[in-house]
Amino acid sequence: MSSALYSLGRWAFRARKFVLGGWIVVLVLVGGSAAVFNTGLDNGISIPGTESQKALDSLSATFPQVSGASAQIIVVAADGQHITDPAYVTALDSSAATISDLPQIDSASSPFSENIHGAVSANDKAGLMSIQFTGPTATIKTSSLAQLEKATESLQAELPTGSTVSLGGQIYSQSMPAISATELIGVGVALIVLIITFGSFIAAGMPLLTAMLGVGISIALIFLATAFAKVTSTTPMLALMLGLAVGIDYALFIISRHQDQLRRGDSPEEAAARATGTAGSAVIFAGLTVMIALLGLGIAGIPFLTTMGIAAAVGVGVAVLISITLIPAFLGFAGERLRPKTRKNKISAEVKPNRFFTGWVKAVTRFPIVTILAVVATITIVALPALNLRLALPDAGSNSLEDRSRVTYDLVAENFGEGYNGPLLVTGTIVTSTDPLGLMADLKTELEKLPGVAAVPLSTPNKTADTGIIQVVPTGSPDSEETKALVQAIREKHDYFLSTYGVDLSVTGFTASGIDVSEQLGNALLPFGIVVVGLSLILLTMVFRSIWVPVKAAIGYLFSVVAAFGIVTLVLQDGVGASLFNVDKPGPVISFMPIIVMGILFGLAMDYEVFLVARMREDYVHSGKAKQSIVTGFVGSAKVVTAAAVIMFAVFAAFVPESDGSLKAIALALAAGIFVDAFIVRMTFVPAVLQLLGDKAWYMPKWLDRILPHFDVEGEGVQHELELENWPVEQAMVIAADGLSLNNATNTVAYFKNVHLRVTEGHTLFVTGNDKTGISALLLTLSGRLDPGAGKLKVAGMVLPVRSGAVRSRVALIDVAMHANRNTVEAIQDADAEKPHIIMLDNIDFLSSETECYAIADALNEARESAQAAGRLLTVVVGTTSDLPIETWGSFLSPRVEATVCDITSVAAASKKVQA
Repeated sequence: MSSALYSLGRWAFRARKFVLGGWIVVLVLVGGSAAVFNTGLDNGISIPGTESQKALDSLSATFPQVSGASAQIIVVAADGQHITDPAYVTALDSSAATISDLPQIDSASSPFSENIHGAVSANDKAGLMSIQFTGPTATIKTSSLAQLEKATESLQAELPTGSTVSLGGQIYSQSMPAISATELIGVGVALIVLIITFGSFIAAGMPLLTAMLGVGISIALIFLATAFAKVTSTTPMLALMLGLAVGIDYALFIISRHQDQLRRGDSPEEAAARATGTAGSAVIFAGLTVMIALLGLGIAGIPFLTTMGIAAAVGVGVAVLISITLIPAFLGFAGERLRPKTRKNKISAEVKPNRFFTGWVKAVTRFPIVTILAVVATITIVALPALNLRLALPDAGSNSLEDRSRVTYDLVAENFGEGYNGPLLVTGTIVTSTDPLGLMADLKTELEKLPGVAAVPLSTPNKTADTGIIQVVPTGSPDSEETKALVQAIREKHDYFLSTYGVDLSVTGFTASGIDVSEQLGNALLPFGIVVVGLSLILLTMVFRSIWVPVKAAIGYLFSVVAAFGIVTLVLQDGVGASLFNVDKPGPVISFMPIIVMGILFGLAMDYEVFLVARMREDYVHSGKAKQSIVTGFVGSAKVVTAAAVIMFAVFAAFVPESDGSLKAIALALAAGIFVDAFIVRMTFVPAVLQLLGDKAWYMPKWLDRILPHFDVEGEGVQHELELENWPVEQAMVIAADGLSLNNATNTVAYFKNVHLRVTEGHTLFVTGNDKTGISALLLTLSGRLDPGAGKLKVAGMVLPVRSGAVRSRVALIDVAMHANRNTVEAIQDADAEKPHIIMLDNIDFLSSETECYAIADALNEARESAQAAGRLLTVVVGTTSDLPIETWGSFLSPRVEATVCDITSVAAASKKVQA
């Protein structure tokens, strides 16, 4: 992958105008499509299969009058007056009749309706008008709401001076988050950090431009998706927040590596290509981890959350694509202007170690056990409040004080009680009843006896007397534990109502649906956490080829998560420092915050783990000194990790003060989690643990190393290719090897050792020896099917094992022992049809007659002639343990072609040339 990214970076650098124009065209096309086809955002949250949703779906068919969205108008009489005064009664009755005739409104019930009980406050100061729409919130048009609001204004004009009229209720309960000037503070902080990091305004501007472009495309795609699926208003804001953060950080990593390459003296084009091939690999890994975690939100089985995860994952994917294509293009436009210079205006290849970070890492590793215990104690204290974390869906009580829904909410709570803001709807089939009205009266009496019930204002059958509904007002607020307990109590009496009254009752409504959603989200946390932690263990084992490093990383991730939950609980639920974060009413946290934060923070935590620890591993591989590598690796990567963490923290924190309740909790958790993860976990806990483990930190069983694929996250492959770019010095060598060795899995037996080879294109290589396994192992290695244990190897001009996939496509390996004579000939002919550069024949000594040898020789000669006609030379490799002289085999297989013999019987194998 790193080699492909290297080529991509070079191409984007050269085709910079085309790349930039292409992304602008994508933005215009996607943005235009979104403007034409989007159907708007939908804040309706539901979970198919829950009791509340099943009941609501049933009501839409049997009792549609109560299954749609609802609203409330509360009227508070002026001082010295009562809501029961004739002026108020007349105005409210008239207004209810008028509103009932408005578009998309099924009914509006006056507080004085004979079918309504409890709509007038106990002190006769306030009255509640209930409004029922004909469909769910997503179907209600803005024009219909505008007419309702106009009717409310008319009601206010008709009432005596000093009275209060406020429109709110369920349809207004969820506010639409919007971008404010506060979010720009995060971008401003990012710009300052980038200028300090790069020392260049041009370089600092690139990440901001690419991040904003990515965000624009992502949000346009989200609005385009509304034509096919429901998308909540939190989704585009989450994509905006996450897209800005990762877009800036991913660009930062690539540009920082580009400047390092320029500092070493590379040309701008070469530096951009190398930066894309190395840092670009890490960016792709980082992006994939975030995307996988976000897509994993589907584990919860909640449609709106799955949609949110997909949308955010697409945003991250767009950020990755822009980083590995548009950033190299921008680097092409910048050219030499980004080259760091010394005071003497000369390129500096040496960078002095940062004294601050050197002191930091030495301090935290001096007494590693003390550091580890201090981190654990700190995390424990910060995370303790999370033990009392309560989850709920947002209601009007969490909106801003100026919002119409919040004004109504507070007035209702003040005059009627908290429960009137979230009444429950109890429904069931009563088709078998011979006295529907009496049955509904009995059920009303039963429910009034339950603890936690403030009132039962409505209990009635529908017009066909097959379904009954009962409105139950709790004593507690919609998001309170009391209301949750009441819902549970009603459901626990299900069998009692069924056996006593023959009614299968269910609890539904906006409040009950919110409780069900929160409960299912809470239940999904454990399996999602297991998947995420398990995934982190596998991915990091692939990257670092270690057992303890992934375990330590997963523990660190859990530290960051619980600390973030603790801070959110402390601020948003317990109200500590709430005013600093513009929280006027502490309460339960949005129910989907934990699972979203776990997903996003997982990916971001793995980013910092990779960028910090990969450098330590690289230094350890080169030096073999585990503890020294901690210091050098930390100092070499800490500056970029710090800059990335500060930027991400600033972007997330900027969304806290002015965001709606849903986004506020997510932004605060991510900001806290990033701070803890970067500075307490990765830059303090991680070096201390690695110091304590020493060389054991990099231990990995050989069997596990074999079965796990390699993930070249630091671009080591492209570095290896560039180092061997001018090797070997001999020209036209189709196979070149120096010091090539391979041991068995237990590292006790050498299949071959210290092999030196040079094979000219079009020639033949004979691999001989007395060990059939060793010969086969060498042929498998030369054909890209086994990775060498040590040494340098190039086949068909490509470095192995970096380009093993490409080599395999150019090398045909045929095991003669597995074919009869005719089948071997056919295998050669089939291989020739694929136009290989090399054909390898293993176990050639399996042939038992000259006739077989000549048949294969003829097939090889035909393949050589076919290749020559196509403008290439075919190379043949033969593996044999036969005692026949090479000259004899040559007379059969490669007449008049120079041959190279590699005898791996000797420990120090070498090649020699003979004339076959």
